[in-house]
Amino acid sequence: MIRLCLKLCLLFLALPQFALAALPQASNVPGGVALIPLGAVAEHAQPPQAWLGEQPVLVAADKGKWYAVVGLPLDIKTGLHTLRAKADEETMSLAFKVKPKKYPEQHITLKDKSKVQLSPEDEARALSEIALIKQLKLHWQPSPDTDPGFILPAKGRLSGQFGSRRVFNGEPRAPHAGIDVAARKGSKVSASSHAKVLAVGDYFFNGKTVFLDHGNGLITMYCHLDRIDVGENDVVQKGQQIGLSGMTGRATGPHLHWSVILNGAMVNPKLFLPRQLK
Repeated sequence: MIRLCLKLCLLFLALPQFALAALPQASNVPGGVALIPLGAVAEHAQPPQAWLGEQPVLVAADKGKWYAVVGLPLDIKTGLHTLRAKADEETMSLAFKVKPKKYPEQHITLKDKSKVQLSPEDEARALSEIALIKQLKLHWQPSPDTDPGFILPAKGRLSGQFGSRRVFNGEPRAPHAGIDVAARKGSKVSASSHAKVLAVGDYFFNGKTVFLDHGNGLITMYCHLDRIDVGENDVVQKGQQIGLSGMTGRATGPHLHWSVILNGAMVNPKLFLPRQLK
């Protein structure tokens, strides 16, 4: 028994740290996360690799098995999809199914109409920033210690349901690709897990924003901040303050907008939280 325990301990120490972290909840719907088995964890073997299309996918282990942790975009088509994986020099094609999900519609009235009907200058700025954010979402940096076991980054009531189809002043806009925390202006905003600061900026729609890179295609975004307390390339720990909540950018009141990005897809942050917070 002692030898077995010692062998298991040595195996766990040899694995990347993120392999021991809590996996997100599986939800095979647009905006959800698919957990696709990739085989048993073997001593001294390298972790498998996986791709959705050309985009690399996070691979982690749970209870002795490897899983591809796949972010499913909100605009993904329902039905069968294929994940490409490689383990021990063997390439595999693994089919998985995406089920339909209907998200609610949210009507929002903004007193500042310039945030809905943009001037040519504001539109040019917004389009430039959207292109930049798209590139940030596709960022991939290998890491041995990705931890998807997130904490809620601010204290407050959860609002602004993920995936809701938003209508601003009667005009349809993109779905809400995150969740809102109804935090008062000046409330502490913390890193949801340890990470490296990928980027900071002040954007037309998102306001003052921090992007954190948790490694292996897992990124979190914190928007509408009143103040930013970190800089690009800073290393932060889980729970460390990165700024204060506010209402910069397009916001009807003070709150934190928090998004989770996985292999380039905006996914439901609630899937990464402890069940009692969902």
